[in-house]
Amino acid sequence: VVGWTPLKALEQLGPALVFLGYQVLYGCEVVRIRNKLGRTEAWKLRVKVVSICAVGGIVLLVLFMPKGSLVPISSRVRALFVKHTKTGNPLVDSVAEHQPANNKAYFQYLHHLCTLAPIGLLLVTFNFGDGPSFLVVYATAAYFFSHKMVRLVLLTGPIAAALSGIVAGRIVAWAIRQVWDDELGVVDAATADGKGQNNGGTSSKRGKKSKNEKRESSFSGLGALSDGFNEFSNSKDGKFVKKMVAATLLVVLFLACTQFKDYSWAISASLSNPTIILKGQLKNGEVVYVDDFREAYWWLRDNTPADARVMAWWDYGYQITGISNRTTIADGNTWNHEHIALLGKILTGEMEESYQIARHLADYVLVWGGGGGDDLAKSPHLARIANSVYREHCPDDPTCRAFGMSRQGMPSPMMSQSFLFKLHSHNIRPGVTAPADKFEEVYRSKYGKVRIYKLKGVSEESKRWVADPKNRRCDVPGSWYCPGQYPPALKEVLSRKKDFAQLEDFNKNENDDEYTKKYFENLHNPQKAKRAAEQAAKEGATAAAAASNTPGASVPKPTQAEIDAVYNKYEDSDESTLMWQLVSQNNIAELEAWLEREPIMAYLRSSDGRGPMWWAFENRNQEIVKFLMKLGVPIQDGDKSGKTPVQLLDV
Repeated sequence: VVGWTPLKALEQLGPALVFLGYQVLYGCEVVRIRNKLGRTEAWKLRVKVVSICAVGGIVLLVLFMPKGSLVPISSRVRALFVKHTKTGNPLVDSVAEHQPANNKAYFQYLHHLCTLAPIGLLLVTFNFGDGPSFLVVYATAAYFFSHKMVRLVLLTGPIAAALSGIVAGRIVAWAIRQVWDDELGVVDAATADGKGQNNGGTSSKRGKKSKNEKRESSFSGLGALSDGFNEFSNSKDGKFVKKMVAATLLVVLFLACTQFKDYSWAISASLSNPTIILKGQLKNGEVVYVDDFREAYWWLRDNTPADARVMAWWDYGYQITGISNRTTIADGNTWNHEHIALLGKILTGEMEESYQIARHLADYVLVWGGGGGDDLAKSPHLARIANSVYREHCPDDPTCRAFGMSRQGMPSPMMSQSFLFKLHSHNIRPGVTAPADKFEEVYRSKYGKVRIYKLKGVSEESKRWVADPKNRRCDVPGSWYCPGQYPPALKEVLSRKKDFAQLEDFNKNENDDEYTKKYFENLHNPQKAKRAAEQAAKEGATAAAAASNTPGASVPKPTQAEIDAVYNKYEDSDESTLMWQLVSQNNIAELEAWLEREPIMAYLRSSDGRGPMWWAFENRNQEIVKFLMKLGVPIQDGDKSGKTPVQLLDV
């Protein structure tokens, strides 16, 4: 709904004021013509009218600004003038398309135009006028904004084509003149000679004098060089050389145009293909088409009730709505920052708390997995967005450095206990499972890119309350614009939120400078922020253990069945690779931190049947051997070839 936004938003008021300014100037012009005012009187009239309008505008600004009638410049617009990830809005900073464009991006979308367009810009700059001034302004603005945000490379297409066309046209025109205009050139030369004779001796003398003056100047060397070049170019050999250069340029231009045409068709085909169907390669080299996303959306459409509500990160909201025809918790319309923050809080929050919120909002949870840019990879952004509204999510840590992966690929304590991590890594990472009393995995795509869970214990009362038309706020009776409300059961959670106010919001009543200051400090020094977050997490764990008088009680000891399931499975995985790296590097600190959170990982074994105990003996890491024995890892079992860990000492 547009409403009064064009007259309230500062980013739209600018163009509106330009339009109104032209109306004022046109009105002044009408008065000037009607009253036959002179130049001075016309300027006095313009200054008087503009001054009156300016005073009136200032009065209106003073009257309406304190009442919250004006909307500040949004973070999306601010992102065009500051470095990516530095807008102060974690939601805007998380969007990949807001990254600055690089040379590869320009060449990918513009190809040969990247070479010709700058030359065309120089040509129009040195032939400045009304028409060229438009091209110069357009080119400068398009390049500036596209360089700030890669998605705006689209703006450079028309101007790059126009400038490149000017260059190509100049080349073709010059080349044709050299090849076919010999006879016309002779006629022009004869005409020029005749004019020189008719002007009499005075003109000739003046011409000679002018030439002599030029040659005697400080640029006489350049003048002589220019005269020599002109003399050669008009000679028989010079004309032949120009014809050869012209023919070469035409051939090169033809080949470049042919290549550009073929590239344009190829890039148009690639951009027209469905973005949810990918081409991939298996470990054996076989090329496959990954259709996991579309098939998952079709499964939702065909196997869920029509009124089912699907919880997923907002990136996929439009796809779920368009293909599955199901209601999503959020989609690409991300203007409601607080709602997106609540979704981020659910996905990156502790499992039990997040489940208690989710059961009042959704029936199914859809998770993107399979590595790459999946939900777990982008989850630190989700936590950061959640914390911008729910400050207790990452206390004293605006950038949520406590939530993430280490360089070795280990999840932080906060991540390992999160709602998203449990669903993403369910039955994939050893020891990680989604609670069976809360979730049922109802669909997993062929290549593991999408997983869908059915929520158990969904609050039917909240579902009925939300669906009741009486609980919707329509702008007018019978309107299609009827935003819903959260069910009453979430009142306590919502009471803890702090509405996000961007930096430029002059309507905000509360001062949030401390949060903003710390947010930017952590962005500029991420390592320091991460160390502080890790220290806070350790202190919290120590305090919790001391309070319970049972160190490590927060992590349940794996059952024998769970141990057997992991210990008897020989498989190379990311976890086994990470374990080998930590043991071989004698990184006892990170190894202990990992196994304290996930003790089941001590029983990992790779495809050759060896695990951390074998690698510890192999590298003679006595401290790690003692630590693993304390966790109950045996030393008498053999690997695939029958060798025990102790036998590796003799190798």
